[in-house]
Amino acid sequence: MNSLPIDEVLPALRQALQQRDEAVLEAPPGAGKTTRVPLALLGEAWLAGQTIIMLEPRRLAARAAAERLASELGERVGETVGYRIRLDSKVGPNTRIEVVTEGILARRLQDDPALEGVGLVIFDEFHERSLDADLALALTLNARQLLRDEPLKLLLMSATLEGQRLSALLDETPVVRSEGRMHPVEQRWGRPLAPGERIEPRVVQTVLQALQDERGSVLVFLPGQAEIRRVNEALTEQLEGRGDILLCPLHGELELAQQRAAIEPAPAGLRKVVLATNIAETSLTIEGVRVVVDAGLARVPRFDPGSGMTRLETRRISRASATQRAGRAGRLEPGACYRLWSEEQHGQLAAYGEAEILQADLASVALQLARWGVEPDELVWLDRPPQAAYSQAQALLERLGALQRSERGHWQLTAHGQTMAELPAHPRLAHMLLRGHAMGAGQLAADVAALLVERDIQPGGQRDGGADLTLRLHLLQADRSAAVQRVRQLARQFRGLLRGAASAAAGLDEQHALAALLAFAYPDRVARQRREGGGGYRLANGRAAQFGEPDPLMKESWLVIAELGSHQGQREERIYRAVALDPALFESALAEQVAVRDELEWDEREGVLRAERQRRVGELVLS
Repeated sequence: MNSLPIDEVLPALRQALQQRDEAVLEAPPGAGKTTRVPLALLGEAWLAGQTIIMLEPRRLAARAAAERLASELGERVGETVGYRIRLDSKVGPNTRIEVVTEGILARRLQDDPALEGVGLVIFDEFHERSLDADLALALTLNARQLLRDEPLKLLLMSATLEGQRLSALLDETPVVRSEGRMHPVEQRWGRPLAPGERIEPRVVQTVLQALQDERGSVLVFLPGQAEIRRVNEALTEQLEGRGDILLCPLHGELELAQQRAAIEPAPAGLRKVVLATNIAETSLTIEGVRVVVDAGLARVPRFDPGSGMTRLETRRISRASATQRAGRAGRLEPGACYRLWSEEQHGQLAAYGEAEILQADLASVALQLARWGVEPDELVWLDRPPQAAYSQAQALLERLGALQRSERGHWQLTAHGQTMAELPAHPRLAHMLLRGHAMGAGQLAADVAALLVERDIQPGGQRDGGADLTLRLHLLQADRSAAVQRVRQLARQFRGLLRGAASAAAGLDEQHALAALLAFAYPDRVARQRREGGGGYRLANGRAAQFGEPDPLMKESWLVIAELGSHQGQREERIYRAVALDPALFESALAEQVAVRDELEWDEREGVLRAERQRRVGELVLS
C-alpha cells in the first residue's frame, strides 16, 4: 500500500477516538483521509465488529470512494465495503463500511434512531456544510444522547474546517491535523472581469495558454453545467486536430462512464482537460492534474422566504475554496494555478463559504424534524435554521396537509405528513405522489416527480422545446437516451413506494390530471395571465413571473408552474417548466384550493360602498 500524508496522523486519530466518542480531523485535499481513515479504524477494539457509516456530499463521490476503498482491500464493492445512494446500492451481508450520501443517513435515522449495529459515523467533507449533513449531524447527536446504551462514535473530517467551532460543538473534542504533502503551486493572477463580461472566452483563452506553457493535465473550475457546455464547445473548435488532448466534462448529471473517464488518469501520451463544477474541489481525486484554471465562481441556490422561491446565484468562492482548488495542482509534483481574478480581489473574498442551511428551502428539514418530534431549538446545530425560512417551510407543510396545530397551538405531524416524510422526495413532490395515487393517477404522478427531480431531459431545454412539461412526458415514453432511462428508473422507484390500494381514476384525461398533480405540489404557483397573449403571469402567492422568450404556452390564460427562478439582475421570476391549467378543475379536483372572501371598499368617485363576494385561489380572483 503506497504511503499517503494522512498515515502520519493515524496513530493520533486512533488515540483520540479511543479516549473520546468524537473527534475532528483536518486534512488538505489529497492527503488520503477518505481512502485511509475508514480502513485504519475498522479493526479498532472499541468498534467491536460493528459497522462504519461514512457520509459523502455527492453520489459521484460516494461511489468513487467505495470503489477506491474496496480496491485497497483487493475486493469488489459490496463485500467489506459497499455504498448506498439514490437509485443505486451495493452492500452485502459482510459489508462493514457503508459509504452513503447524507440524505440516506437522515432517513435511516428516522427508521432506526439508535443506529443499531453501527459503531462509528464519519462525516467526510463536512466543510461543504450541506443541508443534509447539518440535519444528519443534529439528529445523530440527539439520538446518541437519548437512545444509545453503547457509545456511537463520531468523526468529522474535512479539507478546511472551522476546527475550533466544531470542537466546541462536540464538547471541546480534540482536533487532529494533517499538514499533507503539498508541492509548491505557482499562483498566476488575472485581471478582474469587466462588468457584464462573460467568463467563458476568458476561460478558453486561459486554458489554451496553460496548455502551451505547462505540461500535464488541466482541471478547470466553472460555476455550472451551462458554462461547462459552452467552454467545451469552444475548446473543441479551438483544439480541432489536436489528438493529444482529451476534453472531459465532469458534473453530477453525467453517465457513470463519462464520470470515470474524467476521474481516471489520461492514457499514455495524452493530456486531459477536465471541465468541472465545484464537485472536483475536495470530494474527488482526479489523477494526473498539475494545472488548475479557476474561474473563481460557484452557482448556489438561495431561498427567499418573502417569495417562497429559490434563486440561483453565481457568487465568488471563498478563500478556503480557492485554496482547495489550487491545491489540486500540487498533489504529485509542483504545479500552477491560473486564477481569473486579481491578488487584490483575493484578499476581499470571504474566509469560508456560507452553510446551505442559512440560505436554503427548509421544507424537507421542517418535515423531518416534525417526524422526529422536535423543534429546531431542541437540537444542537453548528448553525441553527433561520426562523423566517423555517416558518415559511412550516406554513407550506400546513398547506400541503402535513402539519396542523394542536389544541395547545403546537405544530404536529398529521397521518398524511407521516407518510409524506417516509418518501425520499421533497415534501411538495411527496404530497403530489400521495394525492396522485389516491386519485388513481399514481403512475403519472411518479413520472412527473421523476421528471422534476432529474435534470431536464428536453434536448436544449426550454430553448429548443418550450417550457411545456407535457413534451417531457412524451419524451419519457418514446426516447431511449441515458438521461431518459435514469428518469424512468427513478419513476419506477417512486411507484414501488406508493403503498395501499389506489382509488379509481378520477375521470380526468392525462392533460387535466397532469395539471391537477402539479397544482397539488405547487398550489402557490397556480398562475393567471396578466394580458392575453403576453408572457407575464400573476401567481397565487401574489408574485409575478414571465417567460424569458416566446413560448407556445403563452396562449394559455392559466398555468401551473413547476419550475421557476431567476438569476442576479433579473427583476421577475422566469418560467422554465409549466403546464396549461383548465380553470374548470377548480370545480372538481382542485375545489379545495378555492376560498371565498368578502371584500368591502368605499368608492370615493361614486360615493358608494361596494361589497363583493370573491372566489379566490390564493391571491387570484376566480369570480
